[in-house]
Amino acid sequence: MKILFIEWASFGNEDIKEAFTAEGHTLACFPFSNKDGRKDAEIETELTRMLNTETPDVVFSFNYFPVISQVCKKEGIKYISWIYDSPYVMLYSYTAVNPCNVIYVFDKELYLEFHNAGIHTVHYMPMAANIQRLDRMTSTKPLTAPADSYGDIPFLYNVSFVGSLYTEQHNFYDRMKNLSDYSKGYLEALMAAQMKIQGYNFIQESLAPVMDDLYKALPMDPNPDGVESREYLYAQYVINRKITGLERVELLQAVTSRHTLDLFTHDTAFVADHLRNHGTVDYYRQMPYVFKQSRINLNISLRSIRSGIPLRAFDIMGSGGFLLSNFQADFLDEFVPGEDFVYYESKDDLLYKIDYYLNHEEERAAIARSGHDKLAAGHTFRHRVREMLS
Repeated sequence: MKILFIEWASFGNEDIKEAFTAEGHTLACFPFSNKDGRKDAEIETELTRMLNTETPDVVFSFNYFPVISQVCKKEGIKYISWIYDSPYVMLYSYTAVNPCNVIYVFDKELYLEFHNAGIHTVHYMPMAANIQRLDRMTSTKPLTAPADSYGDIPFLYNVSFVGSLYTEQHNFYDRMKNLSDYSKGYLEALMAAQMKIQGYNFIQESLAPVMDDLYKALPMDPNPDGVESREYLYAQYVINRKITGLERVELLQAVTSRHTLDLFTHDTAFVADHLRNHGTVDYYRQMPYVFKQSRINLNISLRSIRSGIPLRAFDIMGSGGFLLSNFQADFLDEFVPGEDFVYYESKDDLLYKIDYYLNHEEERAAIARSGHDKLAAGHTFRHRVREMLS
């Protein structure tokens, strides 16, 4: 099968291309700037030309782009997309119902929202890992002295976290300087309540009493081609991101009260006692070594992910790392807690489990191996390619 690959600066490009090729398919790449994924006359013209020149069987992209869908609909070609971002507002474009679309989302609750609305172009498919690439990474040269084999990679970190603190420029919540005292109090109480709950998010359904004030403080409107609500925009792009930032800082500071924590993040100004802030790491060249060289790898999911397993969790387990994650319901469909990974239910539970697994090395190592092997058996990019092209 010939695939036209929409190539932009997304995670997983090299992994999915390697999987397509390994499964016997041929690729033609269409360079794409996702600056405006909804409508762009120049992109439409160039993509139409390339479809007619290359005559692929299907078009594929990470994340969904209405401009690609509209061209594929016009040209009568199947468009497969796999969304790994959350939130992802372009999924709510009216173009999502185009019959050419096969849209995969990694969050089962999000899939059910569309399924229950009678939209059958959206499907559920978890993320994946490129086990072969990760297993080939046996030298620790990018981070420390070289080693000869996977088993020789030394542990450099007891507890590590790779991810954003949501203190950067996309922290929209802190831009709202003109909220009333009532709205501030309401939102602070709402966020505090949500931080105590794992597995269910009630932010979007709770914003009605302060919507007018939110709009005055930070105007946000649905897109002209979208069916998303204002409540969706504020809940997912403003409030849930702020909750995630507060939660990550609170949990990481709690960990540093008992252990040294190694942090890999954009915010190099963030400091705490017993915390080593390393800044960012390259996704392909360095991040897997962090996971391999950490006894415990933390996953604290973005609060807009309803039930899905984040890509980061697959990266950790695929690298052979031990995963300690917040609860996400979709884990239970694919993996066994305490056998393939471990989840925490509260701050106290997180601290207890860090203490426990740092003191039970054989059990920790067995869980890491089991998670890795289960991914290798059924959750690689090659498995996903077979599914989406079947």
